[in-house]
Amino acid sequence: MLQHLYIQNYALIESLDIDFNEGFTVITGETGAGKSILLGALNLILGKRADIASLKDKSKKCIVEATFKIKDYGLKPLFEQNDLDYEDQTIFRREINVGGKSRAFINDTPVNLNLIKNIGDRLINIHSQDDQISLGDSAFQMAVVDSVAGAGELNLKYKKQYKLFIQLRSRLDALYEQQKQASDEKDYLQFLFDELEETQMKSGEQEQLEEEQELLNHTEEIKGTLYKANQNLNDDEEGILQNLATLKSNIEKISGYSPTLSDIASRVNSAFIELSDLSDEIEKFSDSVHHNPGRADEIQARLDTLYNLQNKHRVNSLEALFAAKNEIETKLNGIQNLDEEINSVSLSLKSSEEALKQQAEVLTKRREGVFKPIQESVEATLKSLGMPHAQIALKNQKQEIPGVNGFDHIIFQFNANKGQELQDVAKVASGGEKSRLMLAIKSLISQKNLLPTIIFDEIDAGVSGAVAEKTGQILAELSKNMQVFAITHLPQIAGLGTDHLMVYKDSTDEKTKTSLKRLNTDDRIIEIAKLLSGQEITEASVQSARHLLKN
Repeated sequence: MLQHLYIQNYALIESLDIDFNEGFTVITGETGAGKSILLGALNLILGKRADIASLKDKSKKCIVEATFKIKDYGLKPLFEQNDLDYEDQTIFRREINVGGKSRAFINDTPVNLNLIKNIGDRLINIHSQDDQISLGDSAFQMAVVDSVAGAGELNLKYKKQYKLFIQLRSRLDALYEQQKQASDEKDYLQFLFDELEETQMKSGEQEQLEEEQELLNHTEEIKGTLYKANQNLNDDEEGILQNLATLKSNIEKISGYSPTLSDIASRVNSAFIELSDLSDEIEKFSDSVHHNPGRADEIQARLDTLYNLQNKHRVNSLEALFAAKNEIETKLNGIQNLDEEINSVSLSLKSSEEALKQQAEVLTKRREGVFKPIQESVEATLKSLGMPHAQIALKNQKQEIPGVNGFDHIIFQFNANKGQELQDVAKVASGGEKSRLMLAIKSLISQKNLLPTIIFDEIDAGVSGAVAEKTGQILAELSKNMQVFAITHLPQIAGLGTDHLMVYKDSTDEKTKTSLKRLNTDDRIIEIAKLLSGQEITEASVQSARHLLKN
């Protein structure tokens, strides 16, 4: 419900600050007084684009602020989802600065226009004769049917299942794409893995082979050098061990004279033992080294195999080659797991599709069950609104594959006159006919649902007399379940409002401004009398105005 509106520096409105009541509010005023300006300001709150031309005084910013009571509209999840403070009284604000840039706020939190429009559309609807969107919009038509059918819970359940179905289908498509890519490389990966597996690599193998190869390549040099070393150690006359043995014997003779000499003797003895062991090791190693061309070729062949594999896999060590092998094995396992996942997701998708179709069939049955009641109710209302030959038909162009709305694609067809062919509403209904058709539809769905505030802009255009009175009665009845505004020129409608606002224009030599005021009973009598007789108010028009208000 719209509770309060504040407008500053917008078009011809210098400043406006007004509260609104529940029920049926009528808005009247002379042509050109600024009723469209009031709607323009409200449209700003609903996310309409703004520019500097909207500013009355180009040196000051424009502010439009509206307060809504939102408790019963189920908007809390949407507020929480967008990190907005949820309050029973929620304030929407738009500001347009002198440069033409605008900002939007909900409860003092900056928001983008899409969000303010999304929430605003759930709180207030503006319908004018130029409005050609809602009635012809398939989403609106579906919402009307679901509203009358009481299909809200079914729809939520279906959309939840549909979301799961879409997610599973997208996942399966992605898996098939992965499988397609994987199948192209699976054989090659298997070849690479088998090649590495057959090589039977061992950790540390390359280092051992390279060391052995180095020995085999320098056998003669190694044996010659070791032979000379052994000669140096063991020569009977000049050998190091012979000389060290003599030194050892001499030092031992004097070692008892001093602890230091004893230590020296011990160290000489250790050196003698170490060099003796070294001589044995040299001789043993020399004996183990043999020239072996066959073994050298064998080692070279093995190393060539390892080197070639490393080059092939773009690595520079045996350990990195092991890592490459493990990575290939992981990919192969992944391909195998991919097949299993595809099978699992396929089964889930099939189950989800079956559940989706079952729920879609339930929705279709519920929706088609209210086609006839909707047609009968709307046609009866249109007849009372001066359209005795109007016909409306609801057609369901069912789809084979369930979509976001199940199997259903509902179309409203309409004709206003006898003998005309039924066609889509958007194509054949005039502005006035659309307004009355919208009124008939809103009247029907308001009986079952809490609707947002609705503003009808000159819904009475082209009607008079009894039809105008019936239009007013429907609006008044509608207002029992929702807040209704009607901008009207007809006294029959103006007299039925529970609240009456008048738009007027003040002009001086310097400026013109648009204002809005609430009328008391006496003011209403005068205003309705003007609607009856024009600016020259007669006693008869005053009495008629009193009669309209009394009744």
